[in-house]
This record gives sequence, structure tokens and C-alpha cells, in this order.
Amino acid sequence: MQYRRLGSSGLRISALSFGAWVTFGAQIGRDTARELIAAAWDHGVNFFDNAEGYANGEAERVMGEAIAQLKLPRDGYCVSSKVFFGAEEEPRPTQRGLSRKHVTEACHAALRRLRVDYLDLYFCHRPDPDAPVEETVWAMDTLIRQGKVLYWGTSEWPAALIREAHKIARARHLHAPTMEQPQYNLLHRERVELEYAPLYAELGLGTTIWSPLASGLLTGKYRGGFDGGDRLGHADKEWLRRIAVGDSGQRRIERVTAFVELAAELGVAPASLAIAWCLRNPHVSTAILGASRVEQLLQNLAAVDVKLDDAAWQRVEAVTA
Repeated sequence: MQYRRLGSSGLRISALSFGAWVTFGAQIGRDTARELIAAAWDHGVNFFDNAEGYANGEAERVMGEAIAQLKLPRDGYCVSSKVFFGAEEEPRPTQRGLSRKHVTEACHAALRRLRVDYLDLYFCHRPDPDAPVEETVWAMDTLIRQGKVLYWGTSEWPAALIREAHKIARARHLHAPTMEQPQYNLLHRERVELEYAPLYAELGLGTTIWSPLASGLLTGKYRGGFDGGDRLGHADKEWLRRIAVGDSGQRRIERVTAFVELAAELGVAPASLAIAWCLRNPHVSTAILGASRVEQLLQNLAAVDVKLDDAAWQRVEAVTA
């Protein structure tokens, strides 16, 4: 495993991390979840990602239970939560968003579900147009000073709002956001490579990227359609198919097909190749993996061992451009 600093902070996290989105508390059982966390830990993963909104909080309960059963040393791993969407099926106004009230209460609830005394990373899961950025910055700073959070950050915030949060923090001598969690993969690159480009040096921004496989699209398993039993084939995942396929539809599938064929020519599994490509970006602090089977996770973890010359990487860029 490789380890990278989280932006300009002193925290070193595994280049590949493991997340609970979509699978924990919904798609897989508790035993499988425990086996996945154990496999990730055994291969050097030290960051486990979660959120209040994943399976309405159940994903955090499952992860907290698994980590407790495995007796992982608390000083050896990092765990995160995210706040915004709420943990209720139909949240009331004070049960979602980035108000001081919800940010605080969501943190306490995540601590209980994850069975920890503090969160290593705490993300604002989306911008909240109804909550002043200054209120959210103060709420996060308070939690850090109370020892309940170590680092806070954002997820899918526009660069202008991240800058605003930093400006407020500097002016008030508060803790500023350390990291951002954006989508980043061969088919979705603009925000990480263009919009955030000035922020890495300017603010010391780290990134914990999600969906390095475009929800499995880059594995090639959906080239024949979405009728199987995998993630995008589930009847209740139409919203996720829209995220993965986007508006380009058939053109995106054609790019994936060309990528899978090139991976075969290079002798690398498509999943490993796609994840390894993400890690070539020095501004990626960690790529969050999601898996429903141990063998699937192990193939993804093999991305750290992929070694190709510049000519091969240029071909990867060309077929997915």
C-alpha cells in the first residue's frame, strides 16, 4: 500500500481507501461487510469512509459493528462521516442541512453509530443554500475544539464556496476545511483537474475521490446492458445509472468498450487500470473503493501495483478522451 498526505495536513492515509456507499446496510449483509473491512485492513487500508445518509444511517452502524468485532486499533485507522442529507427517510427541516444544529447533532449520531469517540474526517456532503457558510465553519470549528472531529472538509462544493469557507476561517482564526470529496474517474474529470486546480497550492486542499470506476462502468461489465445483478442493474438504482452513464449514453459505453479492449491488450484488469490512472494524479490523496465481494475488492487493491510506461498511459487517455 502507498500512503499519502491529506493535502497540506500531517495526516497520512492509504492511497486506496474503502467506503460504505450503496453497499453497506443495503446490498450486502453484516458478515460480508466485516470480511470486506478485514480484507481492506489486511492490505494496508487505513481510511474507511461513510455518511449519515448512506442507508439512512445503517451503513455507519454496520461499519461500526464490524470494526468493533475486528478489534482494529483506534490509532491505526481513520473513519469519516458526512452531514447534509440526514439519516431519516423523510427528514424534518432540522434533521438535514448544514445548520449549526444539524451539523452538531449529526456528528453525535455518527459517533454513536460508528462506535468511536471522534471522527477523523467530517465532510459537508453538499452545499446548503439555506445555511450561511460562516455558520457551518463555526460549527465545524467548535466540534474540532471539542475533540469530536479532527479534520473537516466538503464534498462536491464549488471552488468559490470552498474559498469563502477558507476566507471566513482565516478572518476568524477558525479551522478551515482540509479536504474535498469529489467524483473523479476517466469519464468525469473537469472539477478535479480544472475547477479545483488553483486550490491545491493556494489552500493546501486534499481530495478523497469517490467513484474511481464510475460506479462500475469502467470495469466493462455493463457493456451489454444493466439487466444483471450488479450495482447498476438493481431496479432501485436508476438514479445511480443516470450518474454513471450521464447524458452521453451510447458514446460513454463506446469509450468504456475501447478502454476495456486496451486494458486486455496491456494485460491489466480494467478495474485496476482505471483506479491506477486516478492515482497518477498527485492531487488525489486517496481513491475510495466500493465492493460487494472480497475478490472484487482484492482486484481493485491491485491498482497500486500497476506499472505502465508513459506511452501506455497516453493510449489510456486517448481512448477515453
